Amino acid sequence: MALTKQAQKKPKKSRLRRISDWLHLWLGIASGLVVFHLGVTGCIFAFQKEITEFIHKKEFYVDVPAKAQTLPLSTLKASAEKALGGKKKITFITAYKTPDRAWEFGVYKGGNPDAFWYFDSIDYYDLVFMNPYTGKATLVADYKYEFFGIIKMLHWSFLINHPIGQQIVGWATFIFVFLLISGIIMWWPKNLKKSNFDKSFKIKWSAKFKRVNYDLHNVLGFYVMTICLMLALTGMVWAFQWFQATVYVVAARSTTPPTQVDVKSDSTKTISAIPFDVAFEQAKQKFTDADRIGMSPAEGGTATIYATGYRGDETYWNYDLIQFDQYSGKLLNRKNQSDKNAGEVVIGMNYDIHVGAILGLPGKILAFFASFIAASLPITGFIIWWGKKKKKKNPAVAEN
Repeated sequence: MALTKQAQKKPKKSRLRRISDWLHLWLGIASGLVVFHLGVTGCIFAFQKEITEFIHKKEFYVDVPAKAQTLPLSTLKASAEKALGGKKKITFITAYKTPDRAWEFGVYKGGNPDAFWYFDSIDYYDLVFMNPYTGKATLVADYKYEFFGIIKMLHWSFLINHPIGQQIVGWATFIFVFLLISGIIMWWPKNLKKSNFDKSFKIKWSAKFKRVNYDLHNVLGFYVMTICLMLALTGMVWAFQWFQATVYVVAARSTTPPTQVDVKSDSTKTISAIPFDVAFEQAKQKFTDADRIGMSPAEGGTATIYATGYRGDETYWNYDLIQFDQYSGKLLNRKNQSDKNAGEVVIGMNYDIHVGAILGLPGKILAFFASFIAASLPITGFIIWWGKKKKKKNPAVAEN
């Protein structure tokens, strides 16, 4: 009779560890499809600016004349409205400091607020790109059906306008945070012997598929854990008001909300010049260090003109805000970035952190690869579980 080798007993896991492993498995299976969806859409959206500008390079960039003088903003606004058929009023404008950049004029109108699907919740959302020197439209685009806009809304809520869409995304993201933490507990090497070190930090590409898949799940999961955790937490800020409020309170060290100054336009104070142009010229003088200026015309009798000076070609967190009287162009209120408390700053940075833009192109590359690996984790994790399940069904028979 051949001798059989006694299997070496593995050290028994603690109850807490067994519970953590069990939750990691079944919560991972439950949220896997949503996490995969978020990872894939996050990958696609990561370089949306670069891809869009490459495709529309001729429309987004213009020739700068020898004597570069832009037309009045009110003239460009009227031309943009004409390009849209004359029935839609421009609601937001982006004017760039970069001389060869076309300016953006947008119109947006909400649809049925109770609609279940995203497309039914928007009446129209159009953008007109204008040559600021000639007043000619370089591109008229329907952004309601724009590719990256749809990808963004798929990522946001599966194109569902009902709160249930974001709740599904939010709770799957919440579970993903737990999976990252429990995963790092499972990954943690018991000691730093070379065999454990290699198993924890290196992928053994020469091994069989089962081992390579295991390494892809464990090793890659470890390397992107910090970035994925940041992406997940910033996603939860949008999904849950209680989480956003918590982040604000922790950062601001106060439960007091930001102060809001209520200013109104005075219809009795009028000027002969066009107030919108007056406001824009003042904004250009005030925002000396801004890379682009956002302008929003007043909507309503006492409403004000808003001017936003953004620092950075793409980010949104670092900006100053000015309000002007719509009848006189008089400066009514200004709030600078330096006036914001830490809670406002952190919440304002949320989008730029989530998409990686806060670190520029390197940040986007990190966000892309983290999203790609995050999308792979449910797949590699499922393969690991399926392999163990098959192994239990077909136990090895000892030799006699």
